[in-house]
Amino acid sequence: MSRKKLGFWTSSSLVVGNMIGSGIFLLPAALASFGSISLLGWIISAFGAAALAFVFIEFSKILPGVSGGPYVFAKTGLGELSGFLVAWGYWISVWCVNAAIAIALVSYLGVFFPPLQTNNMLAVCVGLSIVWGTVWINTRGVREAAVLSLVTSIMKVTPLLVIGILGLFYLKVENFTSFNISGQTNLKAITQTATLTFFAYMGIECATIPSGDVEDPKRTIPRSTYFGLILVTLVYILGTTSLMGIISPEELQYSQAPFADAASKIWGPWAANLVAIGAIISTLGALNGWILIQGQIPAAISRDKLFPALFAKENKRGVPALGIVLSSILISILMIMNYSKGLVSAFKFAILLSSMTSLIAYLFTSVSYVLIASKKEGITNIKYKVIFASISFIFSIWAIAGSGMEIVYWGFLLLMGGLPVFVWMKIKK
Repeated sequence: MSRKKLGFWTSSSLVVGNMIGSGIFLLPAALASFGSISLLGWIISAFGAAALAFVFIEFSKILPGVSGGPYVFAKTGLGELSGFLVAWGYWISVWCVNAAIAIALVSYLGVFFPPLQTNNMLAVCVGLSIVWGTVWINTRGVREAAVLSLVTSIMKVTPLLVIGILGLFYLKVENFTSFNISGQTNLKAITQTATLTFFAYMGIECATIPSGDVEDPKRTIPRSTYFGLILVTLVYILGTTSLMGIISPEELQYSQAPFADAASKIWGPWAANLVAIGAIISTLGALNGWILIQGQIPAAISRDKLFPALFAKENKRGVPALGIVLSSILISILMIMNYSKGLVSAFKFAILLSSMTSLIAYLFTSVSYVLIASKKEGITNIKYKVIFASISFIFSIWAIAGSGMEIVYWGFLLLMGGLPVFVWMKIKK
């Protein structure tokens, strides 16, 4: 059966849908403890994301139509071991994040169905049902999953933009007078807020991962990636600015649902419910997009015989369904752990590790791009490209450092834990 290719809008929706998840609904509250200086953090992290986007786009031009994203990019320039470490870490990151997104979705549903907030068994069953329902959609085909991502992206971006834009008319200037209330130097506060906000840009590379299923990838991937980046940055900065102007820093930093609280202040309690619906749609769209990605990455490694062959096995619709299912079993285990006594903190710790392992993929891709591009075009002809790659590398190092020494320590051990798998597959190969 011939596959339907992803066009500009469906490809863009993967970028937008995977970047805008549940985080934007909570991040303004976390940033409020720093003051309005956090807006500078957003701007700096946007530049870092733009540099990374440039590297991924340029790499996709060198390897057009090749699926796998960061794994293929790292492997092409730095060899199989580097490619495997990137894919191993990235794969772990994806299914850890999916578990977190599913749990966040259930928590938002609890606003409308209170028993979900008190009945752990009911909550985990609903969460697992959502996960496996999304898995079923993804096994129907890449295009079907991307269409759902497009629909949910439109539905979740619209209310965020509405609050971000209309909220500008309700700003209180006095809420911005507290420039830096973190008790730290301006440089340190900017560093921490830039690191924190950069995590909201995770997913910028998603249009390159299913490259083999994208129509005219040399043209579509750059356009969809830049469009997604610009739209998401607009949503993030407008939303954060409006919330900081509507809600005082003292109140905002303790808000459990800052966008809902802002909507309630402007239009009343009914608006808060609409925003909660937007949060549900947002997390559903992000879950759908990341489940699509969690099948593509191990499939790409498996085709190179660095992962068990079953991960590359496709169903009649050309989807690596078994890989998606196996990864979703791991999601289910993490969700069950999260709802078990004594393991909640361990689960949260795994989510922090997922961010760190994603950044490893960005590091390797930046270095690999310089190597491949210099061989292809000559180092003297890619000077400005090297600058962008250097910015993305430095920014990734900076963001990893911002994760904290403990996370870096455990993240390193987790990555090295994949080496026996690599050795075994090499022996078999």
